[in-house]
Amino acid sequence: MGISEDNNKIRLKNMAKELKNLTKRSENYSQWFNDLVMKADLAEQSAVRGCMTIKPYGYAIWEKMQHQLDTMFKETGVQNAYFPLLIPKNFFAREAEHVKGFAKECAVVTHYRLRTTEDGSEEELIIRPTSETIIWNTYKNWIHSYRDLPLMCNQWCNVMRWEMRTRPFLRTSEFLWQEGHTAHATKEEAEEEAKKMLHVYAEFCEKWLAIPVVQGVKSETERFAGALNTYTIEAMMQDGK
Repeated sequence: MGISEDNNKIRLKNMAKELKNLTKRSENYSQWFNDLVMKADLAEQSAVRGCMTIKPYGYAIWEKMQHQLDTMFKETGVQNAYFPLLIPKNFFAREAEHVKGFAKECAVVTHYRLRTTEDGSEEELIIRPTSETIIWNTYKNWIHSYRDLPLMCNQWCNVMRWEMRTRPFLRTSEFLWQEGHTAHATKEEAEEEAKKMLHVYAEFCEKWLAIPVVQGVKSETERFAGALNTYTIEAMMQDGK
């Protein structure tokens, strides 16, 4: 126990020295953020373009966040499940608006041995930018009548979206996240659940992350691809963005 405490003290002293050499936030906000992530030993750039390696200290923070948010989800009746990383291309093709929203961000697997189409050619698979299509393709097998509703599942996973400009933790090609997908008997019940979860996210940000947020609805141009409405929490960074 004593050795562990001594190691932590040494680590904190070294970190304090490193942080003295930070780029000033007032001079270059973006570089200040990048410096902070690296010098605080949270993450580092990986050998894969646009992807980062989350280091133990950074991942420990993620684990605490995940544990708290997962607890809050389950208190609302949500259960965890897991769905495939790879999604058949035709699942996206069925929903024109959905595929249009992610077309430029999709990573595609073009060669594999386990599955071919009827004419012998291989069907391309999409590495999930979101699991929307495959989850609802599965739900149709789980829901046979109103007695099976509501169906409320959450998934903790990673997703892949090709990004031109990346920044650790804010925007990377691969990132950790969660996605909840619920099915209800009526539109009113679905709206009620969406608003309830919006409050859960807001409470988590404000009470656990100390980030004040504004709750609201996305504009039509910023709406999630194929959605009727997109509820959102928005926060302002210290550079005013």
